[in-house]
Amino acid sequence: MNFKKVKKILEKQKYAISGRHSAVQICRWTKNSLNKKGVCWKEKFYGIKSHRCCQMSPAVMWCENSCLHCWRPIEFNLGMQLKNIDEPEAIIDGIIDARKKLLMGFKGDKKVSKKKFEEALKPSLFTFSLSGEPTLYPYLGRMIKELRKRSIITFLVTNGLNPEAIEKMEQEGSLPTQLTVSINAGNEKLFKIWCNSKKKDAWNFFNKTLEMMKNLKGKTRRVLRLTLVKKSETGKNKDISNMEDEHIKEYAELIRKAEPDFIHIKGFMSIGYSRDRIGYNKQPWHYEIKRFADKFANELEKDGYKILGEEERSCVVVLGKDKKMMKIIRA
Repeated sequence: MNFKKVKKILEKQKYAISGRHSAVQICRWTKNSLNKKGVCWKEKFYGIKSHRCCQMSPAVMWCENSCLHCWRPIEFNLGMQLKNIDEPEAIIDGIIDARKKLLMGFKGDKKVSKKKFEEALKPSLFTFSLSGEPTLYPYLGRMIKELRKRSIITFLVTNGLNPEAIEKMEQEGSLPTQLTVSINAGNEKLFKIWCNSKKKDAWNFFNKTLEMMKNLKGKTRRVLRLTLVKKSETGKNKDISNMEDEHIKEYAELIRKAEPDFIHIKGFMSIGYSRDRIGYNKQPWHYEIKRFADKFANELEKDGYKILGEEERSCVVVLGKDKKMMKIIRA
């Protein structure tokens, strides 16, 4: 499938396509914030504003992995290499403009504060987490530097398979405000099943990224994110789980390898395309995530980690060493 066909599918799903490989979508928490229905857990923990968050991707349908739990349309994956590369400044301007158009439906809504709506048009956070793998975009560091010039915070969420891209950003002085690496399995066997990676030696590249994170202390906020799926008695992939007690020590070893500032323990949500791969009955309840997080915190207690916060609506628990470090005060 080519990008023109994929573009039509994405636009039906309320993505706005910018240029030749980038996209933006309005997150439901941005909508909820504008409609006075609550805010994202990242605002609660980190102080960033949900209505000013721009959820985007510079590589919207390009990724090495086809993760079982991914709710994005990975069935239309376009490979691991971008072609006809757009410049960072053009992408940023295009994304901000496209996002404004997506937000215009809120302008005349009496429930929406005029002041808040005007603020929403000027994003203060770019989160590279919409779809695809952002580190496949070769000018990511330049984009982050440009966003920093505009006083915009950057959150980069990556599968960790391109350590050379992170190394390049470190050398350029263009690391994001917060770097998040997804951990979906604690051992190589489960990793191969879970991630369905097309990249050769993916597990080794992933571990190299974790080792690199340890040396980025003080240069960027470092996060490891676990998205957990439980076993079920019926349905597709019913026996596959990454949140059994046996996995706790395996995850802990990976945590010790990276020594992150924070750990996000999040429950899988049975939404989007993931429903065709993993059923609703494999979605953990918050109490199950909290129970896992308690055991995980006990395992990592000697390493200084403890539970710093939780948000039931988003089924997420955050671990770290120092609660004072959570609030973000600059890009």
